[in-house]
Amino acid sequence: MTNNTLTVVPGFRVGHATHLEGGTGCTVVLCPAGTVGGVDQRGGAPGTRETDLLRPTHHVETVNAVLLSGGSAYGLAASVGVMRYLEERETGYRSGGGYIVPIVPSAILFDLTVGSSTIRPDAGMGYTACEAASDQPVKQGTIGAGTGCRIGAIYGNPRSTKGGIGSAAVWIDKELVVAALVAVNAVGDVLAEDGHILAGVRAAEDSSEFIGMLNAMRDLARVTNAPGRDNTVIGVVATNARLTKDHANKLAQMANSGVARTINPAHTMYDGDTMFALASGEIEANVSVVGAFAAEAVAQAIRNAVLEATSLYDVRAVRDL
Repeated sequence: MTNNTLTVVPGFRVGHATHLEGGTGCTVVLCPAGTVGGVDQRGGAPGTRETDLLRPTHHVETVNAVLLSGGSAYGLAASVGVMRYLEERETGYRSGGGYIVPIVPSAILFDLTVGSSTIRPDAGMGYTACEAASDQPVKQGTIGAGTGCRIGAIYGNPRSTKGGIGSAAVWIDKELVVAALVAVNAVGDVLAEDGHILAGVRAAEDSSEFIGMLNAMRDLARVTNAPGRDNTVIGVVATNARLTKDHANKLAQMANSGVARTINPAHTMYDGDTMFALASGEIEANVSVVGAFAAEAVAQAIRNAVLEATSLYDVRAVRDL
């Protein structure tokens, strides 16, 4: 089986935990030893954990895992299970006193309107995702952190389109690769390569016609306190390039451009858009080149998330329109 997902990058493993009744789940990326991490956070409604330590001026440079989770802020609890899994394997930052502290940056998305709002990813689900992690091609669509994702939910679930989790890889040359894993729960429309709307807000509950989120937002232009639909696009890019911590943060920033070119509008006050970058350090590389291809991988992953998604509850997938 050809692998065109994040796990094609040597040493990385990905695992999902899914709760269909709850309409939620989480996804973990387990990193090879010595992986340098960075982050770029652009949305106005973020839910994150351990992102400050990824900034260039801070002490810790390497990370052990990244968690993407549903459940809104409640879903950050799943990171505790990831930490427990890593601690049991003596994997983490070793303090001066010899204590092991796993480094697990995390981000969440809002999926409480799908399924049961009282069921959210917890420590048990985080641990389960780690147990399921493998280097096999990443399963995509309505799974893990993508389980309860929606796109264009400004008028509620029945007129939105099902989002999900997607992955894609781009080989820069025969050895150097960059790949993305993205959970797509966007306010804006997802655009195909030719610019037409692939997924978004629909004209009616029984319609397959997309009206365009910018058109839907016109009525909100002068309403400063308008109620929003809670959304977010969260993701990870991974590469076997050797990058400094500064450059890992630059990679995350450039990769986030893939969100902006594929989702319209992106990075609104209703989104918590966050992109992590992971570099395992095998190949000396130019961060500007890796970043340019990372944006392409993110764009492909976003479209894959839409195409692989299946309908759940009252949120219909593109394949069912």
